[in-house]
Amino acid sequence: MEQKNVVATIYLKDGQAVKGMDNFDSVDDVIHLARLYNDSGIDKIIVFDLSEDDEEHEKNINTIRNINRNVEIKVCAGGNINRFEDIKKLIYAGCLQVIVNGAKQNSMELAEEASNRFGKDRILVSVKNVDFIFKHQKEMNDHFHELLVLNTDVLNAVENITDVPYVVYFEECDYEKIIDVLSRNNVRGIAGTFINNPMTDVMEMKSQLSAAGIKMDNFEPALKWADLKKNSDGMVPVIVQDYRTDEVLMLAYMNEEAFETTINIGKMTYYSRSRHELWTKGLTSGHIQYVKSLTADCDYDTILAKVSQVGVACHTGNPTCFFNEIVKKEYMEKNPLKILEDVYSTILDRKEHPKEGSYTNYLFDKGIDKILKKLGEEATEIVIAAKNPEPEEIKYEISDFLYHMMVLMAEKGVTWEQITQELSHR
Repeated sequence: MEQKNVVATIYLKDGQAVKGMDNFDSVDDVIHLARLYNDSGIDKIIVFDLSEDDEEHEKNINTIRNINRNVEIKVCAGGNINRFEDIKKLIYAGCLQVIVNGAKQNSMELAEEASNRFGKDRILVSVKNVDFIFKHQKEMNDHFHELLVLNTDVLNAVENITDVPYVVYFEECDYEKIIDVLSRNNVRGIAGTFINNPMTDVMEMKSQLSAAGIKMDNFEPALKWADLKKNSDGMVPVIVQDYRTDEVLMLAYMNEEAFETTINIGKMTYYSRSRHELWTKGLTSGHIQYVKSLTADCDYDTILAKVSQVGVACHTGNPTCFFNEIVKKEYMEKNPLKILEDVYSTILDRKEHPKEGSYTNYLFDKGIDKILKKLGEEATEIVIAAKNPEPEEIKYEISDFLYHMMVLMAEKGVTWEQITQELSHR
């Protein structure tokens, strides 16, 4: 059986997350909500743009772009798609897929143009009844990767007309019905209001569905507790690391129950040696650690956990528990991204706290035209240096170019994290 997906839905009105298609009451901060879905076990996010004019449409597209910069899971977007340009904007905003509305007259025409341009794997269609599918049944497989079926009453009719896989939207959480639907070969996943609720324990839901024989994307450990070597207390130390920055956050211990709980709920859970009890990190403070990976060392006696840390890791309020310096030897940093981030931080600091005589402040004072002029000059210097047989010269010119490019980034509010995320999408 193919692995099934749990899909969350975000509705956007005027750039903000709202409760639904017809309920414009605001909910959580949209980026915070997207990150929560990203970490909590959701497999894909569908974003619906509920805009009514071009200005609001552009604002929502910008929000969708920011969502894509902040998550690693698939994002599909739809709503207010009236022309091919709308599809192109959403794909350029980082969406892996775009969903057209089957109720609109020109949807098949748009889907055909978009699938020919970007591939049918990028195009989905939402339907409430079978009219669209019946009318275009010969073309469905040519232009659509997936359907979003918004009415559970038409599932049998859908399967009688097309074999295009589909995701089903449930109005309420009915596990018996969900299990029955997910057992169908053509069903790729489920969506629904109950899934959108930030309080829903997605990993627990996946565990229940897995227990019912549904293949889900949840943790299936390659090593069991019995494979690990325990210390004299019957526990295994766990080194916890931020999965994005690689910063070491803390050291804690697991017993078997903590190990199994961590895998089942997808949140780091430890055994407190002082309190003699199990504790899930962040259960009371909100500083949850969502599991990204668990890896045993060469001797199988230590676990390295890479996590998405919400808030801070240390009970003192520090981001990491490791902040009491003992000795330190100065060294030259050679990590490329770290160096670029450090230089960028210095440029930002100059922008916020001008320093007399600073060349960086001179550029900021002169404005965008001067920055662009220097950037163009440095790009030309790279071209000239590349034609020079002396290989040393080009590294200096590239360094000058990167510096001026970072000044431009700071001026326009673009960060290295945004750049690297954009590159990873490509």
